[in-house]
Amino acid sequence: MPAPRIVPLPDEGLGNTSYVVDLGDARALVVDPSVDLRSVRAAASRKGLQVAYAADTHLHADFLSGARQLGTTDGAIVLASAAGDRQYEHTALVDGQEVDLGGLGLTALLTPGHTAEHVCFLLSDGERPLGVFTGGSLLVGAAARTDLVDPDRTVELARAQYRSLQRLMALPDEVEVWPTHGAGSFCSAPPGADRTSTIGRERATNPLLQAGGEDEFVQHLLGSLGTFPAYFLRLPEINRRGPRLYDASPIPPALTVPQVDALSRSGAQVVDVRPVPDYAAGHLSGAVSIPLRGAFATWLGWAVSPDRPVVIVRGAGQDPAEIAWQGAKVGYDNFVGELTGRPEDWVAAGLPVSTIALLRPEEVAGRSVLDIRQDAEFMTGHLPGVAHVELGDLADRAADLRGRPVVVMCGHGERAMTGASLLERAGVTGVAVLAGGPEDWAAAHQLALETGS
Repeated sequence: MPAPRIVPLPDEGLGNTSYVVDLGDARALVVDPSVDLRSVRAAASRKGLQVAYAADTHLHADFLSGARQLGTTDGAIVLASAAGDRQYEHTALVDGQEVDLGGLGLTALLTPGHTAEHVCFLLSDGERPLGVFTGGSLLVGAAARTDLVDPDRTVELARAQYRSLQRLMALPDEVEVWPTHGAGSFCSAPPGADRTSTIGRERATNPLLQAGGEDEFVQHLLGSLGTFPAYFLRLPEINRRGPRLYDASPIPPALTVPQVDALSRSGAQVVDVRPVPDYAAGHLSGAVSIPLRGAFATWLGWAVSPDRPVVIVRGAGQDPAEIAWQGAKVGYDNFVGELTGRPEDWVAAGLPVSTIALLRPEEVAGRSVLDIRQDAEFMTGHLPGVAHVELGDLADRAADLRGRPVVVMCGHGERAMTGASLLERAGVTGVAVLAGGPEDWAAAHQLALETGS
């Protein structure tokens, strides 16, 4: 039969890709969809496809799976590893088990490492392997991290990851590689534009596959691990039990200013998703700034508790459905309402409103600067003598900064404003934000950046 049409659906914010496979008979296979199924449904609709199968390569840590939803609302057959012990209706596959997709075959290859129950799915046309959905096993130029299951099993799973990759290397060079995790994922995917590859290309270029044996592989893999959001430890169990089902878009209701005030006083968290300049010019005191963009879900999950109600403050032109679905992807179904309007309206209603100064690079001279980027970003180039705390650790370190007016910076300004809002909420005064990043500072001062830790 003709080669199947594979439609990759990248989620740039989470750094992942799900796939829609046109099976050639108006049916589709979907691999690793998130609970935000808007792009899956749009792709299927454009091609006139009905989703017949939904396959999950592993119990995802960085997003909630949409496979259960597709099984319930679309009648799709859910395919997953038997070792995952999922608590909802699915076809539990063992190693080597093949599923007849109607002309094409899909074989489960047990490939533990990223997770203990991880499987890859080999897509074949008869005896000819076409491509392999590698999930969090073989990535483009890397392999996914192995420290998300249990700290005591990290080395064990790293060794399993080595053996899983060797198993995949037994496939022919021309077999396509379709990973789930890619650039931007905190599951240890390296930066880069390519999200797919081939077995032959990875055999020749993947640094981890050049390791001189299992011990060197483990040392290299574990040495590359950075930090990750706390919600990564929470979502796998939700995915095992089965994410909640949605019968409509989870858009929160509109709230009045008095309602927001009452919710805030009773412990609700206020998350302001407006652009950085709008938040800087005036925001509800104590609100956390997380500008709405591709990476919104990640930083929401890193900076905001999932156990307390969340009130969203958004601008009039921002899409409430986008906000709600990004939250739902990472398990935040605790949005109780949203507030729109202008800061002057909030002041008139008696709510406390604060501002944060946005500074140009030339205005930073003589001030203490705090760089809140990830370690790997920081080491590639930073201001001389600058302090460094990753954004994910900032709330726990805020007490160290009280009484020290500080300019917070990141790569562009969005994460810096999140950091500044966390410091402000913790009682740090005199906080400002650098508009721009280290390159802007270097250009303004005609000075070189430092590298290294």
